[in-house]
Amino acid sequence: MDDVVGEQLDVVFVGINPGLASARRGHSFSTPGNRMWPALHRSGFTPHQLRPEQERDLLGLGLGITSIVRRPTARAAELTPDEYLRGGEDLVRRMEALSPAWLAFLGVTGYRAAFGAVDAGVGAQEATIGGARVWVLPNPSGLNAHYPPPALAVEFAKLRVATGLPDRSGLIGDGPFDQQAVFRPMS
Repeated sequence: MDDVVGEQLDVVFVGINPGLASARRGHSFSTPGNRMWPALHRSGFTPHQLRPEQERDLLGLGLGITSIVRRPTARAAELTPDEYLRGGEDLVRRMEALSPAWLAFLGVTGYRAAFGAVDAGVGAQEATIGGARVWVLPNPSGLNAHYPPPALAVEFAKLRVATGLPDRSGLIGDGPFDQQAVFRPMS
């Protein structure tokens, strides 16, 4: 599956690895239970909820998608520690060449495994990777019960505000971050 990246993007979202279904379809986050696309919209990153086949539209918004490990699997648990480490090294090389401002890791598990950041949690990290600032988001998989859709959108919105990107959704606004705005019903 191809990355959705370009030079000097504002944010590159970094998944653990492609799922088998997404790899078959040729589009990131294309399983029905994945909450990536609703989270991107509800948090203000996108003007409307994109479909997986519209993933290249992210580039015009200064956003991109890649993964730590490029090998598709049914579950990330199938990846070996060595694959995470090699994937992390590969990611550093790729991002040094592209110079994004931020890398947003989708799930703390992948970030910890690839970069040995055993104490990392959700939010801004002290580390930089390939010159990019690092933020860890909750995994948008539908299997992540710790973050229901509104809470997931709140975490994505915190990153958007930290990057200085405007609210493209019209759901939140560009003033001080208001968590409650993210919980309003979408039209």
